[in-house]
Amino acid sequence: MSNWQLPEGIEELAGSQAAIFESVRRCLLDTYNSWGYELVVPPMLEYVESLVLNSDSIEQKTFKFLDSSSGRMVGVHADITPQIARIDSKSAKPGDVSRYCYINTILQTKADDFYTSRSPIQAGAELYGYKGIEADVEIIRLMIESLSILKIDNLTLSLGNTSIFNSLCESAELSSDDVATLREIFKRKSLPDLVILLDSNDIKEADKFSSLISLSGDESILYEALELFSDMEQITDSVNDLIELNNTFRDRNLNLMFDLGEVKAYEYHDGVVFAAYHPDFPKALAQGGRYNSLSQNFGSSRAATGFSFDLKYLIQQQDNFSVNAEVLTAPSDKDPKLNKLISELRAKGITVRQDFKEAGKSDFAMRNGDWTVKE
Repeated sequence: MSNWQLPEGIEELAGSQAAIFESVRRCLLDTYNSWGYELVVPPMLEYVESLVLNSDSIEQKTFKFLDSSSGRMVGVHADITPQIARIDSKSAKPGDVSRYCYINTILQTKADDFYTSRSPIQAGAELYGYKGIEADVEIIRLMIESLSILKIDNLTLSLGNTSIFNSLCESAELSSDDVATLREIFKRKSLPDLVILLDSNDIKEADKFSSLISLSGDESILYEALELFSDMEQITDSVNDLIELNNTFRDRNLNLMFDLGEVKAYEYHDGVVFAAYHPDFPKALAQGGRYNSLSQNFGSSRAATGFSFDLKYLIQQQDNFSVNAEVLTAPSDKDPKLNKLISELRAKGITVRQDFKEAGKSDFAMRNGDWTVKE
């Protein structure tokens, strides 16, 4: 094996892709700042219990090792969202509405359906301290704006609400093992497996589970769900949140789809969830949702919603970006006048490279005792 080879699932950005990444990163952060989102840079390393919380999926993706300084188990962050929950719990005051944004490399033991790399650059934003649907609307709008900066439009926005599945499990008084089994079946949308499970077990609300797993499509399924769950107020409230999102986004050049049995998000999601798709890409471009109970792990109770995406992946998959094409070659001359002109051009954003070997054609010329750029 050659020394320059990288481990499987670990990639780098170099050359024009690295330049594009930095340009887009700056644009994204400027946009987030203009919306009132504060930049945070969480550490790469934390104690494991702060990183994985109660999520089995995050725990499985986290690199862990014993810290020789503390004697405690630490991990490399595989998801930024739990770290934002810790930061908010430490710094926010009760009743505050807080907004955070980040662009950080994370590391995972294995790739998944969303992150095809083990070293994605996770970009995203989180809004804390407000339970109303207005917060979800803002986060979704910011997600769409982020993809627009990446020159990705004509999106399909998939919307769901994990509280529908959670509330139905609670109503059916299921054990944690049965909930885990059902969750896995719903993730795979495996109707045959659901039939086998329901036939071999005496599960309350079995007919509703049978309907929910296939309850996906356009806005008409929302009203079908209101009728199906008319006797379950908590679920109808969740469906009404989706109806409000539909009313908000249906006239915004988006193709809206709904999946009321969606459970693919991390275990900490407990409300509205969403994902953005585009026909030119094989998987979700960005995703997110509500996680009102996550901060309880840090002794606070803060409503929260957010989104994230792999900035590195989106840059690698596109060829319609460009970097500054204006590059001038200057001679390696100690003349103060030349160096002053070069500094002025660089200050304007023009790239100037000095040719130490004097091997290339210079774009500069001396005229009447002053240096100028050749026309």
